[in-house]
Amino acid sequence: MEQKKLAIIATKGSLDWAYPPFILASTASALGYETEIFFTFYGLQLLKKNLNLQVTPLGNPGMPMPMGMDKWFPVALTALPGMQSMMTYMMKKKMADKGVAGLEELRELCQEAEVRLIACQMTVDLFDMNPSDFIDGIEFAGAARFFEFAGESDICLYI
Repeated sequence: MEQKKLAIIATKGSLDWAYPPFILASTASALGYETEIFFTFYGLQLLKKNLNLQVTPLGNPGMPMPMGMDKWFPVALTALPGMQSMMTYMMKKKMADKGVAGLEELRELCQEAEVRLIACQMTVDLFDMNPSDFIDGIEFAGAARFFEFAGESDICLYI
């Protein structure tokens, strides 16, 4: 029986969107899937050596907020200065309290599990990013390279 394949396209660079690609990829790899994540546009932030990701409640009506704030706190007030930092702190604390692995740990787990992490070369060039800012062990390639794998994958996710 041929090994199943999972292809993931990661496009978001915020804290709350950073977890799904790494959790899904590491789980798939543990289940025996050959797995590859293609990081493009803002998703490239997830491959940086120094992660400084934020979460924002603004424009995210599904975000559960403490003290039932999502029920009574006006959405417009989430744009106030300091709210993004506060929400990021609260999210990180909640994850730590619940024993959720950190992003660096999940990313390393993926690499140990031989998940291929591919940085979109076109986006790196577009945003004048320095390849030395990225973690070791990743591949720089274009969409055509990713499509070779994605076209044969059993599951393809866009995150």
